[in-house]
Amino acid sequence: MEIFTSLQKYDYEQLLFCQDKNSGLKAIIAIHDTTLGPALGGTRMWTYKTEDDAIVDALRLAKGMTYKNAAAGLNLGGGKTVIIGDPKKDKNPEMFRAFGRYIQGLNGRYITAEDVGTTEMDMDLIHLETDYVTGTSSYSGASGNPSPITALGLYHGMKATAKEAFGTESLEGKTVAVQGVGNVAYHLCEFLHKEGANLIVTDINKESVKRAVEDFGAKAVDPDEIYGVECDIYAPCALGATINDETLDKLKAKAVAGSANNQLMSTKHGDILHERGIVYAPDYVINAGGVINVADELVGYNRERAMKKVEMVYDNVEKVFEISKRDNIPTHVAADRMAEERIQSVRNSRSQFLRNEKHILNFN
Repeated sequence: MEIFTSLQKYDYEQLLFCQDKNSGLKAIIAIHDTTLGPALGGTRMWTYKTEDDAIVDALRLAKGMTYKNAAAGLNLGGGKTVIIGDPKKDKNPEMFRAFGRYIQGLNGRYITAEDVGTTEMDMDLIHLETDYVTGTSSYSGASGNPSPITALGLYHGMKATAKEAFGTESLEGKTVAVQGVGNVAYHLCEFLHKEGANLIVTDINKESVKRAVEDFGAKAVDPDEIYGVECDIYAPCALGATINDETLDKLKAKAVAGSANNQLMSTKHGDILHERGIVYAPDYVINAGGVINVADELVGYNRERAMKKVEMVYDNVEKVFEISKRDNIPTHVAADRMAEERIQSVRNSRSQFLRNEKHILNFN
């Protein structure tokens, strides 16, 4: 892999490799863009087949965080960490403390949080070495587990999506096919069940499926069947790229709204959704509730204030739909445009400030 070529192509700022022999830590920190502020993004632990796969994932996820934070209106840039290893077998306290020391060494350029394969307890261990971490235990004055708040934002975004697709934000009587019933999706199912939606669920973890069936009366299907079920909304809530050539031909939903990152295998699949009249809520806009919540920790966490901010996911999703209709472009392009315009606006204002400052210095 030609690392500098990849960094230059998408204008990444920094890529760091962190290892600790004693604990087995092998971590990659990617910082994409800090125009809006310090890079904020979670730490993912995953069993990557190759180191190149881990690098690609870190870069891809970091860029996604730049766009997510910008679209959410946060004064934060985008970064991400991946730790190579099995989260069920390879974790130990020394690993996360060592990682915390690496974060501390960046002196605030990167702030981490919980992600796939890491937990609130892992964030607490990182916090022993650095303050540049969010999503720690609530007893420390932080917000705690971000999953319920991410789900709340997703729920509001889904209501905005339903309004666009069906003319009403009500989800009562709607059938939602939820792919993956992990922490975020379980809480989403709870919100949907309370509103009277019908649930179809799947997950490779049978216990998660069983829990959703027992708690919410969901109908369970095999993982390969979820794409072709009769439903109003398809909610991808596991890993990414489930909107692809194979699944698009099966999809019967009128709308797509889920918590998974990078739901489109490629941009062409977003174009196809647009052409077919399927309303797509771009992933990094609709799943921003968690990052909005933990970002509030950076100014002294206030749950009531954070919850009000998370409810704004509804407005952000609506704004994407408005741009899509105004410019006659797919929603994934509209979301990118919304984020890029905000970043460019800050760059322009900063450049103007520097030009003015130079002019004053020259005048003196």
